[in-house]
Amino acid sequence: MEITKDIRYIGVNDHDIDLFEGQYRVPNGMAYNSYLIKDGKCAVMDTVDGRFVHEWLDNLDRELGGRQPDYLVVQHMEPDHSSGIERFCAAYPKAVVVSSAKAFAMMKQFFGTEFEDRRIVVGEGDKLPLGEHTLTFITAPMVHWPEVIVTYDECDRVLFSADGFGKFGALDREEDDWACEARRYYVGIVGKYGAQVTSLLKKAEGLDIAKICPLHGPVLTEDLGYYINLYKIWSSYSVETEGIMIAYTSVYGHTKEAVEKLADKLRSKGCPKVVVTDLARSDMAEAVEDAFRYGKLVLATTTYNAEIFPFMREFINHLTERGYRDRRVGIIENGSWAPLAAKTIKKMLEGSKNITYTDTTVTIRSALDERSSGELEALAEELCRDYIAQSGETANKHDLSALFNIGYGLYVVTCSDGKKPNGLIVNTVCQVTNTPNRVAVTINKENYSHHIIKGSGKMNVCCLSVEAPFSVFENFGFRSGRNANKFEGMEMLYSDNGLPFLPRYINSFLSLSVVDYVDLGTHGMFICDVTEARVISDAETMTYTYYQKNVKPKPKTEGKRGWVCRVCGYVYEGDELPEDFVCPLCKHGPADFEPIE
Repeated sequence: MEITKDIRYIGVNDHDIDLFEGQYRVPNGMAYNSYLIKDGKCAVMDTVDGRFVHEWLDNLDRELGGRQPDYLVVQHMEPDHSSGIERFCAAYPKAVVVSSAKAFAMMKQFFGTEFEDRRIVVGEGDKLPLGEHTLTFITAPMVHWPEVIVTYDECDRVLFSADGFGKFGALDREEDDWACEARRYYVGIVGKYGAQVTSLLKKAEGLDIAKICPLHGPVLTEDLGYYINLYKIWSSYSVETEGIMIAYTSVYGHTKEAVEKLADKLRSKGCPKVVVTDLARSDMAEAVEDAFRYGKLVLATTTYNAEIFPFMREFINHLTERGYRDRRVGIIENGSWAPLAAKTIKKMLEGSKNITYTDTTVTIRSALDERSSGELEALAEELCRDYIAQSGETANKHDLSALFNIGYGLYVVTCSDGKKPNGLIVNTVCQVTNTPNRVAVTINKENYSHHIIKGSGKMNVCCLSVEAPFSVFENFGFRSGRNANKFEGMEMLYSDNGLPFLPRYINSFLSLSVVDYVDLGTHGMFICDVTEARVISDAETMTYTYYQKNVKPKPKTEGKRGWVCRVCGYVYEGDELPEDFVCPLCKHGPADFEPIE
């Protein structure tokens, strides 16, 4: 199979396997990908699983057309990709093995040799010229083994991504939805290492990539932004799809009955997606995948041996092993004499970051009664409060208690230039009168949004909650909407003025109509009437102090002299900060810089 004029696919399909890595069901088999780059010198990218080495060598020999390979690049030492190294080296004794130092140490463990007489050790930024093609190596430790490297071909703009962007399924089967099996693959195999994946994605941002060649799954050639955006969501543990997953176990059917009633209530109250999973009968990997996909999770189970039912315990263990975090969790517990499930669940999730529990816990004693049915209704109302507020049909659009969420906080102001929506981070919003209700918003004139709002006369102010991750600030604060679509890949929700508001990470929003403008030199102050006000949730407002202490990454100032931006952490190295300096990331001036101590 031709990838480019000079790059050929030489991988194999596995239809004999039933469990990948001994635990993940793969009814559509697996692909073990390998590639050949033909240039002045020939480079082979990885080998395959040991059961298919002869087939792989046949594929390689056919594509070589009588030539000899010069290099074998080993990006990952997991046996499904490295089992052919010995046979390759025996078949092509002049070929040189190229890999990381840690990979060669693992070769010693697997094969009893580090190939000292025929190897090149590479690290971050090292290059391997082949002729027209030059390979650049990028270290990717713990994505998902410590020795991993990925490789970028500058000529054809191809990223060989190792296990990154992989998915379950053989390539000669009818192509299914990529995201479904790629998500299950990512969460199950790579999911624990979100920080390392994020680090690799940041390195990849500087590359001009036309194709992605993973070690499992199809070669990605179109709309790469779609795949990269999903990886950003997954690696940051963000919500991919708005909705609620209910995971349950039930012995005699009473807990199941409560779950089914809750699901009906959630749908009737506007929940966009309700996923119900019987943990005793479902593929555990798919259940775990859904828990990471959706923003809210309800755990419903019986008390069992003074703890919880075994399938629920296994499910929660899978979640915590993979770094489950930043989610809202509701609990339904059942117990005929001593319900202990809620206590056990919360204990198991103690190490998970940013888990917020609903105020309502449903406690069933054997079967639903009037009391527990009322709790079920309260839980549904609580879980759907934001969906009710987000819907133009069910929202209270004149809930002026939204004004109470204004403080010295951080906000996303949205607007539109008529072609695409835009947004930016601001921290200067205040109520100036209450008869009529008017709000002042101050925006730097350098921001594109200032220009848009000056012309359109309208905006939305979204009050960020403490649930907002740093990626929100990166997206809306560190790049210009003139050059980027800040809402790309995001679910779009609109207020009555036709402008978007954020689908998550906010506790309220205000729609504003500009009635006056004050020129403040570097900034402009918009005086606005409140035309719509909705409260989305009761989550705490993100204050500037909370952002500084808990959200913004610590700047890397060790060993540096100069100034650091208090807003985004940008470091300016130099004894004196110019009076007219503007931070290249967040566009704040010298007043928001402090000396590095």
